[in-house]
Amino acid sequence: MDGSIAQRAIRTTCPYCGVGCGVVATPDGRGGAAIAGDATHPANAGRLCSKGTALGETLSLDERLLHPEVNGKRASWDAALDAVAEGFRRGLAQHGPDGVALYVSGQLLTEDYYAANRFAKGVLGTANIDSNSRLCMASAVAAHIRAFGEDVVPGVYDDLELADTIVLVGSNLAWCHPVLFQRIQAAKARRPTMQVIVVDPRRTATCEGAALHLPLRPGSDVALFASLLVHLADHDHAHAAYLGAHTEGAAEALAAARSIAPRAAEFTGLDPAAIARFCAAWARSPRTVTLWSQGVNQSSAGTDKANAIINCHLLTGRIGTPGAGPFSVTGQPNAMGGRETGALATMLAGHLRFDVPAEHAALAAFWRAPALPTAPGLKATQLFAALAEQRIGALWVMATNPAVSLPNGDGVRAALARAPFLVVSETTRRSDTAGYAHVRLPALAWGEKDGTVTNSERVISRQRGFLPWPGDARPDWWAVAQVAARLGTAFGWKGPAAIFREHAAVTGLARPSRRAFDISGLAQLSDAQYDALAPTRWPVPPHGTATRRFFAAGGTLAPRACLVPTPFRAPVEDVCSAFPLRLLTGRLRDQWHSMTRTGTVPRLMAHAPEPVLTLHPQDAAGLPDGGLVEARSARGSAVFRLALDEGQRRGTAFAPMHWTAQFAPAARVNALVAPHADPVSFQPELKNAAIRVAPFAATWHAFLLLPRRLSADIAPWCAAIPVQGGAWRHELAGSDSPAEAFARLRSLIAAQDAAWQVLEDAAAGVYRAAVLRGGRLLGAVLLGPDAALPPRAWLSALMAGEGPLSIAERAALLAGILPGGPPASPLVCACHGVSAATIRGCGAPDVDGVGAATGAGTGCGSCRPEIAVLIARQPEDA
Repeated sequence: MDGSIAQRAIRTTCPYCGVGCGVVATPDGRGGAAIAGDATHPANAGRLCSKGTALGETLSLDERLLHPEVNGKRASWDAALDAVAEGFRRGLAQHGPDGVALYVSGQLLTEDYYAANRFAKGVLGTANIDSNSRLCMASAVAAHIRAFGEDVVPGVYDDLELADTIVLVGSNLAWCHPVLFQRIQAAKARRPTMQVIVVDPRRTATCEGAALHLPLRPGSDVALFASLLVHLADHDHAHAAYLGAHTEGAAEALAAARSIAPRAAEFTGLDPAAIARFCAAWARSPRTVTLWSQGVNQSSAGTDKANAIINCHLLTGRIGTPGAGPFSVTGQPNAMGGRETGALATMLAGHLRFDVPAEHAALAAFWRAPALPTAPGLKATQLFAALAEQRIGALWVMATNPAVSLPNGDGVRAALARAPFLVVSETTRRSDTAGYAHVRLPALAWGEKDGTVTNSERVISRQRGFLPWPGDARPDWWAVAQVAARLGTAFGWKGPAAIFREHAAVTGLARPSRRAFDISGLAQLSDAQYDALAPTRWPVPPHGTATRRFFAAGGTLAPRACLVPTPFRAPVEDVCSAFPLRLLTGRLRDQWHSMTRTGTVPRLMAHAPEPVLTLHPQDAAGLPDGGLVEARSARGSAVFRLALDEGQRRGTAFAPMHWTAQFAPAARVNALVAPHADPVSFQPELKNAAIRVAPFAATWHAFLLLPRRLSADIAPWCAAIPVQGGAWRHELAGSDSPAEAFARLRSLIAAQDAAWQVLEDAAAGVYRAAVLRGGRLLGAVLLGPDAALPPRAWLSALMAGEGPLSIAERAALLAGILPGGPPASPLVCACHGVSAATIRGCGAPDVDGVGAATGAGTGCGSCRPEIAVLIARQPEDA
């Protein structure tokens, strides 16, 4: 297999969000690499976000799954692959093709995706292959197909810099797609007349500097855009020539909008004047981009929301031209690649369609797959419901963590625990889902994989391995091909270039039918040409000119583009007296999905080190800021640290999606969320759950510092947090005896030949202990009756020290802070390690001045909105 990797700079692609930033990795020969942005890549021109800049800190082999395992025991690849093949044979024999399934991921490369889809549909004969992209982009896909006849993103990133108005809908772009946000901010600095409008129930970092923020009621986007559509029609902004030549359905869409628009203020909860201001701003700006993300898609009305946006662009002809168009941005690095390869239950490969007999027949012949399914299979939530009902006999999960990411989290875990046969392909041993697997297969990680990904503007980029394959880890496509061979089908691929050529050839099978997605012009690439492939935007037809933007001249895929009537439907689950708050979920600035990569990097955890639930102060009902609270829904419960924020819409709560049983078992947010889904896209409504919030009953609170990571189930509430120097901090709370809890926690840090410093005050409920050897701090536990514990930062820094502690430091251990030392302050800039106190104290009057004085905001720039808020609040704080 793979040999050593030369120590030279290698161009590859970031494995995080759908922006698809180019990265230059230079291996150091010791298993690590220096990471920089690729100045030649069209997506980022050298920019990286905080997560991208920290990629070099995620390359450790600690906690890697390096060998196959069968029933928890190390096995050879042959034994593991035989077990997988036998498990699927048994599943097919007992349940038929409808009783086997694959659940895959936007973390896969296109070549892995293609292999998995061909294996499922062409070998197993099942359409039960779905991707975690169902959780983030399915509504956009369905809306594109309804409007354009195919899943096509019309615009390109350059449009964000050319637009006069950018409307961000359900997108905290500053945190979730930071490089795109920085491109917009740079364009706005060059052209101050450019305006940004944010449509989001929460006031997020993206709102800083926006011309208008519309904090609409969650799930009410259709009503807002219905009001806009009516305004555009009634104020003569409809493009009659474009509508007549290139579209259909305008009258029906407008009639539906007119039935909603008079009640838009009621449905959205917005001031009618704010709606009018929004409509007027959109109408008078021919160069408008409306960009949307998960706040639109993750809804039981997600497809209608997206079509309501697209309708406004079609009505005015503001589509496919520089600086104008509807723009869906994807959540994962290769969500688009999964859509292209057909690795969703609703698609065939290459954008071919189940319901077009000639296309189905062409693919069946090309794959030599007479049993190719003729209808879509089970979508994500349906698939795991079927697993719970024992209708799935064999399931293969690749590069994703459904035990954490799917709604109805406790139900999904119960289904996984009862799975007759579960295979998990993973890089890490610490995955909630992998713990349930009968067979675990060691996959290659980002720095080792070789293939392609496609970003949100349809650019195909190479992801190139720059580290040797560790242990027995192998590519996902290779494992799939090996199992297929054991089931009687040899794919014959020698490497990812061969898979890419086959994938490219499939995209030409629909000809002469109109199909936008066509990369058949790349089907003859040699291995050397594939290795050297530069970022390439599709389509790439075998003859003719590639299209940069779609729809400037009207419908190019179907005879006409379609305006779709979009009725207003509120979220399925309504609030009530028992559950009066709507829970919104989403990402943090410095974290990625279930934190298997970012959660072990101290500087990425420092900005938001614990799972937090945010409420408006008037919804807190006396709950203390910083205390622990329990959120409960009809399905389950989760415990968080409470944060109060006046930017949170009244009646809503927000909690991040990231925490898992590996980091904070009690804070798994999707335990609260119901599996309601959009009826068209089948995308779950992850942005809405009815909850109530109450104090978490705890008799003690504590934090524990150790030079190692403990299991996160050591207390009823625990959050495990890495700190600099290799140590781990564990935030804890429980309801048993404080004295007994203190003794138990002390036993976890006991060490031979060590000296203890101990304080026990049972009357006050205060217990503290530190253990030293040779004058160095080995661990500490500080426990008290409430969350008002000493600061952690100074003690954490002592854990990273190499020399013995001073007398003053030893004397201050149990206080948790050195007298006269700097006050504890939260981290703001992850790139340069700059705290809020440093920013406040530098005396700079603006964000650029802070950057010059401290370096904050001069790295990825994701913290610039937060810096602006700190500066603006300084007089208030003083």
